[in-house]
Amino acid sequence: MIEIPSDLHKDLVPLAFLLGNWAGAGVHDFPGSQKCNFGQEVSFTHDGRDFLEYHSHTWVLDKDGNKVRPLESESGFWRIDADRKVEVTMTRDDGVIEIWYGEMADKKPQIDLVTDAVARTPGSPAYSGGKRLYGYVKSDLMWVGEKQTPEVPLRPYMSAQLKKVVTPEDVERWAKALPDDLPDNGIAFFK
Repeated sequence: MIEIPSDLHKDLVPLAFLLGNWAGAGVHDFPGSQKCNFGQEVSFTHDGRDFLEYHSHTWVLDKDGNKVRPLESESGFWRIDADRKVEVTMTRDDGVIEIWYGEMADKKPQIDLVTDAVARTPGSPAYSGGKRLYGYVKSDLMWVGEKQTPEVPLRPYMSAQLKKVVTPEDVERWAKALPDDLPDNGIAFFK
């Protein structure tokens, strides 16, 4: 279910499907690094201004699904204009700063992004750009990332399927929003 908070900036309504905390797992595979499964936690929040704040943390998982070590962390800000053009500024823990541009698909919650600018610190790994696809599919947030370096052409390197994290505050808010005249018999919902 996609909720649109009453205090969400009107320009951000098309991005409302991203809001909240997400958790899940995926696969990381890129030449020069070890292929692995990873866990991920993502949050998209807002404070009433015309952007979403974004944070992502990933970690390597062992074969039993236990956390082994951190993999990547990034944070940034997402905006969208009236023509459904999306811009993202992002900072990564490895010393890379990116500006992404893209657009939302017509009539569906899907965003395609491509790097427009990349800045790197002297100690950051080789990186020259990337692509990302985010989509809301059957209540899950799914994404795939591609990257390229001077030595490796653009190719997929990470993808994940994330589930919405439900908090006690969410449950309380939903409970308060229920009508007072709910039937006491759950079967009545299906009649």
